[in-house]
Amino acid sequence: MMGFASAGEILKPGSQHEQSEIARLSSFVGAIALGDIVKTTLGPKGMDKILIGGRPGGEDTVRVTNDGATILKSIGVDNPAAKILVEISKVQDDEVGDGTTSVTVLACELLREAERLIAMKIHPQTIVAGWRLAKDAARSALEASALDHGADKQLFLKDLENIAATTLSSKILSQHRNHFTALAVSAVLRISAAGDLQAIQVIKKLGGTLGDSFLDEGFLLDKKIGVNQPKRLENAKILIANTGMDADKVKVFGTRVRVDGTAKVAELEAAEKQKMCDKVNKIKAHGISCFINRQLIYNYPEQLFADAGIMAIEHADFEGVERLGLVLGGDIVSTFDNPELVTLGTCDVIEEVMVGDDKLIRFAGCHRKEACTIVIRGATQQILDEAERSLHDALCVLSQTLKETRTVYGGGCSEVLMSNRVSQLATATPGKESLAVEAFANALRTIPTILADNAGYDSADLVAKLRAAHTAGVSAAGLDMFTGEVGDMAQLGVTESFKVKSQVLLSAAEAAEMILRVDNIIRAQPRQRERH
Repeated sequence: MMGFASAGEILKPGSQHEQSEIARLSSFVGAIALGDIVKTTLGPKGMDKILIGGRPGGEDTVRVTNDGATILKSIGVDNPAAKILVEISKVQDDEVGDGTTSVTVLACELLREAERLIAMKIHPQTIVAGWRLAKDAARSALEASALDHGADKQLFLKDLENIAATTLSSKILSQHRNHFTALAVSAVLRISAAGDLQAIQVIKKLGGTLGDSFLDEGFLLDKKIGVNQPKRLENAKILIANTGMDADKVKVFGTRVRVDGTAKVAELEAAEKQKMCDKVNKIKAHGISCFINRQLIYNYPEQLFADAGIMAIEHADFEGVERLGLVLGGDIVSTFDNPELVTLGTCDVIEEVMVGDDKLIRFAGCHRKEACTIVIRGATQQILDEAERSLHDALCVLSQTLKETRTVYGGGCSEVLMSNRVSQLATATPGKESLAVEAFANALRTIPTILADNAGYDSADLVAKLRAAHTAGVSAAGLDMFTGEVGDMAQLGVTESFKVKSQVLLSAAEAAEMILRVDNIIRAQPRQRERH
């Protein structure tokens, strides 16, 4: 009689194979554990995490944050299902900038509900079918509740301010949210035509308080102007380059130059100087008044630029050069033989300005008028880093709202509204799928429950009141996190972007569905290091 080999017998030694219930349990445990880590950061009363990391032998870096994407990127996870949640958090951050914690928590709660249904011997495909019905019902409820003030300039501006304030209320900037809301909205409205966040530069400067942060209607570059060069230029013509301006030595590996006297060394040095002088002359032939280079500019070419009355700025890092090319409207060049083919950058004024104790270079009246800079001040580097992450989230959400102008109410309002619609669908759905639909509604209701728990309120009482308010037809009812009562989100101005909420719903449902469908986990044999 012929026997059949199991998967464990056909895999290479060192490989691991988890099947059916064990594989599913492993996925659920990993994903739920990850969700439990970040869910305490959710909402305006969420807690922060301290992340400590660094290179072996190097100094540990310390970050204090409640940003879901930052936390998930920083913690190393080995569980494959947990890695999927990390990925959806990254996608959420890249797509809309906010909702990174919400999407992870919702996916985690869906899997918690799925674990309960699996224990009741309901097949994963039945659960998936019910979830798909529930997801469509939830999305249609969200769309029906969305408001669009895109045609009314005043109402839309108010929406933008409310969205920025709601986004910042759960961040370190919550104490200064009115100030930073004004900064973020002003900056984003400047780029409303193009919607390119690259035109907004964010600079962090130690010193002062968060309230000292400001928006400068120009482009600030955290570099210094060369010695003995003009400190102010008007109607500047700017050449942006990425080229070596150091001593132009022979750079062939292994090359040796032998000379028979010191006079020959002097000739070599003279030849090098002449070569650099020719390069500077080619640059001057472009008819410029300012030269910005990504790489270093050594003393000799710096002196030549000073003699010619040209402002030279060195070591503008790659991101700085890319942004300068964008806002000044100039090409980034590496060779200088064809001046007629090069587009020069332009701006009205280049000058040095003081921010705190540091000198920065300010470009005013740039080719792209929407260019601006937000300077963040703060007492410690950790505060500055977290403030930058918070501001980045607000800017991303606002830029997405300019494209998708619909808004919905926050404070758990949208989640309860969706869960009520899904619960109605569950009562009308025949068969075991109705249990999966109801489980989806339960997962949605956990979002306001977690919001209340994180604030130290009685979540069972508050969520019951919130459901009753929605059942009574108060569609704008949500949790007022500062009084611990059910409030009117329209009056409180707790508004969120429809794009963010929609993306959270769809991404969480898809990720949870993907993890639920797993019935085997096969780990390949670790690669062996070859010894020579």
